Amino acid sequence: MTRVGVSVVDITPPPGGAMAGFAARQAPAEGAHDALTVRALVVEDTALVAVDVIGIDAALSARVRARSPLPAQNITLAATHTHGGPVSMPGRLAGRADAEFLRRLETGILRAIEEAAQARQPARLYGGCGAEPGFASNRRHAGGPVDRGVPVLRFDRMDGTVLAYFVSYACHPVVLGADNLHWTADYPHFLRARLEAASPGAIAIFATGCAGDVNTGHSAAASLSRARQSDRTYDRARIIGEGVAQAALAADLAPLTGASGAGEGFDSLRFAPREVGDRADLARRWRAASQAPGDIHAIWAEWAEQRMGRKIDPMPARCTALHWAGARILGLPGEIFARTALDLRQSLGGTGPLHIIAYADDNPGYIPPREEFDAGGYEVEEAHRFYGMGASIAPGVAEALSQAAQRAAETAAIATAEGCSIKTSNNKESSHDIQG
Repeated sequence: MTRVGVSVVDITPPPGGAMAGFAARQAPAEGAHDALTVRALVVEDTALVAVDVIGIDAALSARVRARSPLPAQNITLAATHTHGGPVSMPGRLAGRADAEFLRRLETGILRAIEEAAQARQPARLYGGCGAEPGFASNRRHAGGPVDRGVPVLRFDRMDGTVLAYFVSYACHPVVLGADNLHWTADYPHFLRARLEAASPGAIAIFATGCAGDVNTGHSAAASLSRARQSDRTYDRARIIGEGVAQAALAADLAPLTGASGAGEGFDSLRFAPREVGDRADLARRWRAASQAPGDIHAIWAEWAEQRMGRKIDPMPARCTALHWAGARILGLPGEIFARTALDLRQSLGGTGPLHIIAYADDNPGYIPPREEFDAGGYEVEEAHRFYGMGASIAPGVAEALSQAAQRAAETAAIATAEGCSIKTSNNKESSHDIQG
């Protein structure tokens, strides 16, 4: 049997804090619609932690993993990417992170891991994939790529009751728009509630898949307006969340047996400036276009004054793999596009459940595959200014991260077979190490 523990910690801040995710939203939170949580799932000496924030930066992830009772290399820390949470990454997404909330966030994550580790008990694992519920669509290209389906893991106590669910779905949690002024996990809240209602005493964990270019039907431009949109309501979020949950509950799950392990793969985030011209002139033009303090053009102007033209060093990027009794969970940083996930699925193959999640261990912004750069658009040309990055991600980074994720999966497979965790080095060296 496999030892499994699960924990939930409430990290909901009080009203009045700055909300993250929409440039058009200037007002602070007025209260909470539902609790923001940290949910930790510990399997043997590995852990997946899902947090109801827009992103977790690499520094926080590293601190948490270093302080955890589990091996640091065995932990995947993922944000759900809700746009109904507070600013959670200092210096990113045009907002000031509240120091008290950052302390609450870090201690909450550590507490959840510790509680889940202490609560480990023998459990049986079941896995499969639910049918696509039909809510996800590519927001850049009509009929474009979507990583479809609802991968599911269920963990049962030895008495047959459900201990936990783990579900992923590749769709932005942005049903609620910029007019929402309440803390919320968005549709994942309703998804988890439906699963927990179906199995009293169970805890549901949700992670967002590769949804950088996928949401429930809105353009990127829609996020630049606070105008109320009739299809972006809590009722709609409930329909979507419960619909995804129902797909998970209807999935044909098979028993999973075997050992568990973890692996890491590393590469670098490289950047390629796209702006041309004098930064002072650009700043003046953007300020002239600004309609209100703090709107998108004001943010761009501030970015030009403070960030444009400065030297940008590559950033380290961590990809992870957890292998749980034949199920595989891959974690990649940032806003990964659906095409990257689909290519990974083809490369990895296999027959067991495969979750490919994004926003894991860091969120530096959009990481488009190479073919998307010619198409341009917000994610390629503009979003880095709002994210507070010095430039947009360079072509080829998504493909390099895909290779790093494959290396992590390979090392996790070895770790599972040998009963230990394995850490890879960078690029080609890691592949050489794996092969012998």
